[in-house]
Order: sequence, then C-alpha cells, then structure tokens
Amino acid sequence: MQTLKHYSIIALLFLFFCCNVSPKPIDYGNDGCYFCKMTIVDKVHAAEIVTKKGKVYKFDATECMINFKDEFDTTEIGLYLSNNYSEPEELIDATKATFLISENISSPMGAFLSAFKNRADAENTKAEKTGALFTWEELLIYFKDKSDVYNQ
Repeated sequence: MQTLKHYSIIALLFLFFCCNVSPKPIDYGNDGCYFCKMTIVDKVHAAEIVTKKGKVYKFDATECMINFKDEFDTTEIGLYLSNNYSEPEELIDATKATFLISENISSPMGAFLSAFKNRADAENTKAEKTGALFTWEELLIYFKDKSDVYNQ
C-alpha cells in the first residue's frame, strides 16, 4: 500500500510539472520562430503561445503568433504573450495589451506592430511616433481583414 501511495505522489508531481502553463524565457539569438523559422533576436517584439498542456511556441513577432494561431486549435491555447515594448524581454498577456502599429517603429516581420502592458505607455509612444492603437480583439480583426485582402 505504501508503494502505491508513492506512485500516486510521483504521478501527481509529474502532472503538475509537465502541464505547467507558464511562459518560458526566450533565448534571444538562439531560439527560432515557430512560424517563420527566423532566429529570434528582437527583444521588444517577440511573442509566445503556451498551450493548456504547457507546450510553448516562440515567435519573433506578434504577427507571427497571430498567423500561427490561425493554424492551431485555439481552444488548446492557455496564454498569448507578447514582449512589452516599454520593458524589453518582459512577456505580457497579449489579450490585455494595447498594440500600436506605427511605421516609425520597425518590427521583425514588417508589420510595425508593438505591444504595451498599459494603454498610457502606448498613447505616449503613439504621440511621439504616430500610428494607430488596437486592443487584442481589434488587432485580430485587423489581421484577418488584411489576410482576406491578400487571399482574393
């Protein structure tokens, strides 16, 4: 009976550590983008998806994450994360972020897309660099509409 109890504890620990839904640090200069296969080097535009089972997909830009999302069962996604433009390397919840598309801020894939943890930082950067602000939902519609134009 004691052995069964030990196996149960080990199995529970295994499940806990295997299915940990949390971000993983990006190894800039070494990790590759899961969508476009480019090496991730930009510390202000990278992104991650973490599945509900804890699998992490890393991207060199939020737009790669959005494009990959369309090829994935989104019910399996636990987290959408983007780098915070105001604090390089900090991953933030993309679904709660404010996004700025500004042609005065280049991004790895040319979408000029940057994420901000709070709207005030996004507005301040927009005042300096110009552009348009988006919520996560608005951004998804923007990219869907843009891809619909390309697919015609």
